[in-house]
Amino acid sequence: MVKLELIGLDCQRTRNGSEAGERTTMTEARQPHDTAARSVRLLDGLRSFGANYTELTGRFAAWLGLHSTDAAALVEILYAEDKGTPLSPTRLSERLSLTTGATTNLLNRLEKLRHIVRTREHADRRKVTLRSSARIEKPAREFFGPFSERFNALVAQYPPEQLEQFENFLAQLCATMGELPDAAE
Repeated sequence: MVKLELIGLDCQRTRNGSEAGERTTMTEARQPHDTAARSVRLLDGLRSFGANYTELTGRFAAWLGLHSTDAAALVEILYAEDKGTPLSPTRLSERLSLTTGATTNLLNRLEKLRHIVRTREHADRRKVTLRSSARIEKPAREFFGPFSERFNALVAQYPPEQLEQFENFLAQLCATMGELPDAAE
């Protein structure tokens, strides 16, 4: 039996998947105006999104013939470039929860495949910036293009005010997660 404690939820999940809540049951969690219940629903949705995102990255890995961690690194590098904030190897290792040695090996593999390049764009030539290569742009666009189109169509269905609230919520959620202590602390 696994015990889950999360935002006022104290339920026990048995091996057959049934749940019995001491403070909040899943039936109670369906009440629309209960903050704890809403938190449960939001976290469930966020977990589902996270799992789907991981699966999408896994499909990208299979499509390119890469290990899933290598593809996750490539996606992080591509995303950072799209945002205009390219990654350093140190930041990539933090994003992927890898040691610096493991990150170096991963980058060596991606560089050998000519999917990425390491550049020295700063006045301090010791600083390395990770860039995707021209070789990976077309395959990445082919793979993620359909999702991007569907995502943009989905966003277009919502009024700007609602999207702004959602953006604010996500920013605050990220800040809250960033405030959690590291394991070493």
